[in-house]
Amino acid sequence: MTQIEVHTENPGLSPSKDIATQLRVLVVDDSKLQRRIVSLSLKKWGFKVIEAASGKEALDICKTQAIDLVISDWMMPEMDGLEFCREFRKLDRERYGYFILLTSKNEKNDVAQGLDIGADDFLSKPVNSAELQARIRAGTRVLDMEQKLIDQNETVASALEELQNLYEEINKDLAEAEKLQQSLVPVRHREISSGEISLLFQSSSHVGGDLVGFFSFSESRLGLFSIDVSGHGISSALLTARLAGYLSSHNKEQNLAFDRLPSGEYVHRDPALVAATLNQLMMEEMETEHYFTLAYADVNLATGAVQMVQAGHPHPVVFNPDTGVKYYGDGGPPIGLMPDLEFETFELTLKKGDRLFLYSDGVTECQNRAGDLLDEDGLEQILLKHNTGSGPEFMNDLMWELTAFADEIPFGDDVSGILFEFKDFTAET
Repeated sequence: MTQIEVHTENPGLSPSKDIATQLRVLVVDDSKLQRRIVSLSLKKWGFKVIEAASGKEALDICKTQAIDLVISDWMMPEMDGLEFCREFRKLDRERYGYFILLTSKNEKNDVAQGLDIGADDFLSKPVNSAELQARIRAGTRVLDMEQKLIDQNETVASALEELQNLYEEINKDLAEAEKLQQSLVPVRHREISSGEISLLFQSSSHVGGDLVGFFSFSESRLGLFSIDVSGHGISSALLTARLAGYLSSHNKEQNLAFDRLPSGEYVHRDPALVAATLNQLMMEEMETEHYFTLAYADVNLATGAVQMVQAGHPHPVVFNPDTGVKYYGDGGPPIGLMPDLEFETFELTLKKGDRLFLYSDGVTECQNRAGDLLDEDGLEQILLKHNTGSGPEFMNDLMWELTAFADEIPFGDDVSGILFEFKDFTAET
């Protein structure tokens, strides 16, 4: 049983009233007198006090009530303070409980044993009021810091939950945006009388900046294009959606590849002029930091003659099982970097069996684990290896080869392409 000496309190040692009124203190002692002495002081300082006459009674109280701070005598019959402390620490509690042992034991080994069991502080008897107040203040500081951490964690958890909800909404929007972008390439394969057209589009994320497509000038005239907008994500995808309208397969009046004559007839425009017009629109009407590259081909299906423009895009390639692989174009500037850029139209002629392939740099810049790029030499090897494949079969083979080269690591850029396989022309009826 601990003997406590009560001295005149120093108000400066009392705990904060705001803190004290929020805490529940359990006083445990087999001496009713000693419990009352401690309890009266604690109540005077503003604490909510509960008393227990034994360790077992105290443990039962702790199982049913939220106790913030325990002041327990060490030497008690049946269950001493040390054993009570051990059982107290085993309880499933939402918050930490600060535990002070009142004891006449002064040996270092005894103190070490108490700390090992879970006691936070000790008061040697006889204890005066000022020392008790100081120990209580230390305990309330610990509990106050814990409460602040709990409040901060709750704030963080709430913010994380809001962020999670926001991310879920963003992911839903991105999934819808992905569907809309995929709809810009609605047809992945089409057979026409003079050949086959196959398209490949795989974004490196939900949405990307690549676009491939085709449209008809007439029964004997075909337009093919491959576009790669700088950057990734939603802003790039929005620009590709707008560019898709400028090269629409459904609206000749909106398609910049057409000129409308006074008679109302639509005729094709020179590819270099198409690129220059797109560059002018980018500089004058589109407030964006993005630019894009373009490969655009105007194919005469009757003769195989092709007029093309290359604006910063990878070199168009023609390959044939008999004649091999040949790249075309001199590069040219990307579209949207500066006003009044000049673009050049170049020409080539497709022969029966030739395949014209326009593709984004996601193909040639496909990277493996060692950091090596596929490059044009690697693409040439793939084209030669699969030069008998046609249509979707070739596109599937190309994707398989790119995946194998990358050793199945995710592509760092969008992969897209359009393949035109030339056959003899027969006017469609």
